[in-house]
Amino acid sequence: MTNTATAATQLADDGDSPVTTSPPRRRGAWSKNYRWVITAAVGLFVLLVWQLVAVLFDLPTYILPTPVDAAESLWTNRDELWTATLVTTGEVLAGFSIAVLVSIPVAMLLVSFRWFETIVYPFIVLLQTVPKIALAPLFVVWFGFGILPKVLVTFLICFFPILLDTMTGLRSSNPDMASLVRSMGGGTWSIFRKVRLPAALPHVFAGVKVAITLAVVGAVVGEFVGATQGLGYLLLRANANLDTPLLFAAIAILTVLGLVLYYAVSLVERLVIPWHVSQRSEGTVTTGPAV
Repeated sequence: MTNTATAATQLADDGDSPVTTSPPRRRGAWSKNYRWVITAAVGLFVLLVWQLVAVLFDLPTYILPTPVDAAESLWTNRDELWTATLVTTGEVLAGFSIAVLVSIPVAMLLVSFRWFETIVYPFIVLLQTVPKIALAPLFVVWFGFGILPKVLVTFLICFFPILLDTMTGLRSSNPDMASLVRSMGGGTWSIFRKVRLPAALPHVFAGVKVAITLAVVGAVVGEFVGATQGLGYLLLRANANLDTPLLFAAIAILTVLGLVLYYAVSLVERLVIPWHVSQRSEGTVTTGPAV
């Protein structure tokens, strides 16, 4: 070891093979910004092509409005769109939050007790196979035209992805780490807190990120079936009136809403499990926080 270090020092002094201790340059931040620039450029290009196609082919507004028409409708109907956005956002967050609070404990029970999984899991799968849009009219019959049917549809759409990913994560923990904690006097709770939960969190957040985008779909589906307010209701009304610019304005708001919620969950993921996010971005190998 000493000879190797001496040889390296001599080579550095002679100038034949300079030895550097500076860390490699990190290109992650630059590459990330570069990707955002490309994404924005592609989006602007698509809008430009859309505008040119609608103008050059003289398409009727009710067939394909220009982006300018959609923007004008967004501004003209801003008060109504804002109110509808608040209603839909409330339904999304309510159904999604209930799904998180219910699916994670149920997943823990399914993984911990085999008899519980044997009895309950087939019924969960059966419920998942039922199209949620088919249940929405039934919820309207049972609970009326209020917020509850929309929240229930959103909950059912979000429930299964979180449940399945949480179960996968809880079962993916390293058994050697569990044995280590047990050998140091740790009990079942210590193993769960220090081994199984850290191993499950990346999977939980994967399911949560899928569910938050589906939550927007669930709320709109519920509003399609029976509602007097919300973005889904505006979509139906605009479609009935052939108000295509308003359709595009509502669709744009729903898209932005989904993106904002998705990146909000991603931010929470970075704060809660930064070791896993850095593993994906930097390529370091880690199994979680230190025991």
